[in-house]
Amino acid sequence: MTHWHTACHTPCMDIANPIYGIRRRRRLKLLGSGAAMAAVGLAALVWRLGPALPLAERGSLWIDTVQQGDMLREVRATGSLAPREIRWLAAATPAQVEQILVWPGTPVQPDTVLMQLSDPTVEDALRNAQAQVAAAQAEVAARRAELESQLLDQRSALAQAQSDYASAKIKADTDAIAIEQHLIPRVQFEQGRIALKQLQERTRIEQQRVAAFVASMRAQIEAKEAALAQQRSNLQLRQRQADALQVKAGIAGVLQEVAVQEGAQVAAGANLARVAKPDVLIARLLVPEVQAKDVALGMPVSVDTHNGLVEGKVERIDPAVRNGSVQVDVVLAGRLPPGARPDLSVDGRIRITELHHVLSVGRPALAKDDGDLSLFRLDPDGNTATRVPVRIGVASVDRVEVLRGLKAGDQLILSDTSQWDKYDRIKLK
Repeated sequence: MTHWHTACHTPCMDIANPIYGIRRRRRLKLLGSGAAMAAVGLAALVWRLGPALPLAERGSLWIDTVQQGDMLREVRATGSLAPREIRWLAAATPAQVEQILVWPGTPVQPDTVLMQLSDPTVEDALRNAQAQVAAAQAEVAARRAELESQLLDQRSALAQAQSDYASAKIKADTDAIAIEQHLIPRVQFEQGRIALKQLQERTRIEQQRVAAFVASMRAQIEAKEAALAQQRSNLQLRQRQADALQVKAGIAGVLQEVAVQEGAQVAAGANLARVAKPDVLIARLLVPEVQAKDVALGMPVSVDTHNGLVEGKVERIDPAVRNGSVQVDVVLAGRLPPGARPDLSVDGRIRITELHHVLSVGRPALAKDDGDLSLFRLDPDGNTATRVPVRIGVASVDRVEVLRGLKAGDQLILSDTSQWDKYDRIKLK
């Protein structure tokens, strides 16, 4: 049996299958179309959702609810307690501080000596004033004695004139009887009458002279006494200056401050120490000048001493503005809490007025009277918040009046939201 074998004498080659290429191209087209459709769908979804909302930590936000009702309009101010009665002790003359005898915090009486000053010129002036007073006193006494002696001479002359006149009058009366009986010549009678008139005129002149001398004497003595009074006034001044070298408290209270040191030279009028009565205190508040225009005398004030509240009322408003603030003095009613003392820092709330039946909410950050704000209001789901425009009316310490943009029950984020200024909505977590 014969077997036939077929042999390939040339190299064998793979023949490409056209069907396989077509299928491969179809698969690539399908994949590309699917990716494109997915990209378009994702883009549409992103477009519908908008940009991602920023997240805000709910626990770090101050959220308050809009309320309908009454609202207190208050002005808040800081300040300190101060004694109602304060006395600054000043140097009467230029002097040197020799010794400080009492230090701040010590109770004192009016005659308590706080410090000792020295000034040699004051002591010399006192001695000179004492000598001048003594000299003026001696001069008054000598002048009075001299004038009284002269007055006696004047009165003696008047007495002599009066005596002469009396004698002449008796003689004239006798001559008048004798002339009627023709016992004396007419010439003698007439001479007697002339002598009587002369003595009468002399008596009148001596009386005038005595009266004038008395007036002159009084004027001269008054002039000398005026000079003496001037010297005594100077002595009193020098004595006060000498006494002022011993600095006394002047009132019963507590020494609050000693403004000098031992050995220091002080000028006349320089403050040396401050004494106050600590049992009667007032609150001195510094009200911002933009709010001070609303404060009036008699307004009620609540003062927080950080250890209790004390009620009071506005007693005085400083007419001047210092460093952007107006000082307002508040008289306090009732007992002060323990620990209340001068210079203690306090906070005060001055009640300006009470608004009735208004919308109000806690005071947002940066809120001002009659201003417009943009605040985040919580959405009904409570998980997001949307920015809304709000019109503010009157602003108080911790609340503001809402004029437009909100209603009772709305919840607002009152914290500073400046970090989300470019967003209209935020998400809470």
